[in-house]
Amino acid sequence: MRCMVMVRATAESEAGVMPSQQLLAQMTAFNEELVKAGVMLAGEGLKPSSQGKRVVFAGGRRSVVDGPFAEAKELIAGFWLWQVRSMDEALEWARRCPAPFEGDCAIEIRPLFEADDFGEAFTPELRAAEERMREELAGKI
Repeated sequence: MRCMVMVRATAESEAGVMPSQQLLAQMTAFNEELVKAGVMLAGEGLKPSSQGKRVVFAGGRRSVVDGPFAEAKELIAGFWLWQVRSMDEALEWARRCPAPFEGDCAIEIRPLFEADDFGEAFTPELRAAEERMREELAGKI
């Protein structure tokens, strides 16, 4: 199963406070473990929401909202994409992760939809298009 592992933002991360050298070293070591185990597919940190934008879809229109966005605890400061056997395995890895920030912080794990989750609505033609896109993306890595 693939899952998105999201590091929740904090007031400090939203203020642009950078991690210490010690935390960077701990996270690098953890990421190396994930890669060696074949778990990590991708992972990145995100800049504060003050540098971001949202596109809002409402009433058939699109509007752009400039960051920063309210409620740091609802924002994402970074992510991993993991390939694991189960949610239990993902939890085992997350429990081994260094705390992403000093003080209170959280990591959220969410499974990704797979093709079979969409049932009959995901027609053979749509599946073929999805597979072509995945192959193209794989060639860019």
